Amino acid sequence: MNQLYTEYKSLQPFKPETLARLNRKFMLEFNYNSNHIEGNTLTYGQTEFLLLFGKTTDVADMKDLEDMKASNVALNMMKEEALSNRPLTENFIRQLHKTLLREDYKVYRQKNGVSTSYTVHAGRYKTRHNSVITKSGEMFEYASPEETPALMSDLLQWYNGEEKSGKLSPAELVSLFHYRYIRIHPFEDGNGRIARLLVNFILLRKNYPMIVIKSADKENYLNALSTCDGFTGTSPSEGAHADISKIQPFVSYVEKCLKRALTVCIRAAKGESIEEDEDFVKELKILERQKRQNLAAENSQKQFCETEVWNVLELVFFPLLNEFTKTVENTNSIFNFSQVEQWSLISKNRTQKDSLSLNGVFRDTANPQIKDFVNNAKSMWYICKMLNPQNPQSTDLKIEKEFYITFFDKHYFVDGILNKNFPYGKYPSEEERKEIVSQFKKDILTALN
Repeated sequence: MNQLYTEYKSLQPFKPETLARLNRKFMLEFNYNSNHIEGNTLTYGQTEFLLLFGKTTDVADMKDLEDMKASNVALNMMKEEALSNRPLTENFIRQLHKTLLREDYKVYRQKNGVSTSYTVHAGRYKTRHNSVITKSGEMFEYASPEETPALMSDLLQWYNGEEKSGKLSPAELVSLFHYRYIRIHPFEDGNGRIARLLVNFILLRKNYPMIVIKSADKENYLNALSTCDGFTGTSPSEGAHADISKIQPFVSYVEKCLKRALTVCIRAAKGESIEEDEDFVKELKILERQKRQNLAAENSQKQFCETEVWNVLELVFFPLLNEFTKTVENTNSIFNFSQVEQWSLISKNRTQKDSLSLNGVFRDTANPQIKDFVNNAKSMWYICKMLNPQNPQSTDLKIEKEFYITFFDKHYFVDGILNKNFPYGKYPSEEERKEIVSQFKKDILTALN
């Protein structure tokens, strides 16, 4: 690799058009691959159209679109910081994480027949334990929430000192930083994407080209990391203070990525093609697989059933209900508790008559009566009434808000603000959910004004 780096340096400074070609290629490949590793469904073509032209060529999941755009903003933020003279700080890493995730959000899970949820915090260290199940079926624990602040402080103190000392090669430095960071796993989500951004932060600081870890190579990438676990030990502290001698499999993996990046830069500087045949072939396979999946989905359109009603409840109605309730609670200075009435109901005939309260209803603890309503559901809705505010001059003020979801054979209808049908298995996007809550708040403010 030393020979490649020497040739790479000898060809600098690169021409502006060469830099433009390389920057465009890296921007697209890094964002596509880093997000694809974590399950983003956008194709390379959709990623390219989105990041270059601000729109997509086909139907795509709204969260995947927003994640990809946020990834590119975070990439530019990382590059700008890397080119400064400022030391790497925990505050910057948290800012980078907030940029990447955008905002807090809830994750809903089914575990051992119990419905649970937790909040993913954007820009804040984790507040709950996170772990993975290994191939052998064992639980592998990352640092606890209590350990995380101290271990992250150690990591940044070590890195800033090591960057100045120059004892480790760039490949060794980025490998050890990445490995130690992943063993801490400081956030509830987004750790892999942050680690890959910070790897390139370090490479830019060392005047090396940035690298892309290909999603098609995900298994080798993860295997290299997990192999190191066997040498460093399983406790979070051992991983977070790993020695370079214990992570050689991952150093070798990073060196391969660096060799590929150096080779592409050298070819670009010489005016040669920088397209890689393997990317074209992989993209064709992805498109073919998506086409088969879309065809299968069309041929097996989901029908109304108990499972789909529960899915709508847990993925649409309950999250919105939570936002509505928080909004109403914020009016405590105007309406006290006794002046506010809220109901969440499910009905078999689209009316309030013969309806059942949804308070405290869970899929895995549902009694026969609840199951009967779910099996025969025609609608579910939220009703809020706020009457007679504490201000005596406004005792005639009355605010009423309703939100409906109506069920049909092959779709359900979200009434009110969206007025939109959704086939079973599809749900309002993050933007659409925000629109519903935002309008709910606006209506209350309008009535008060």
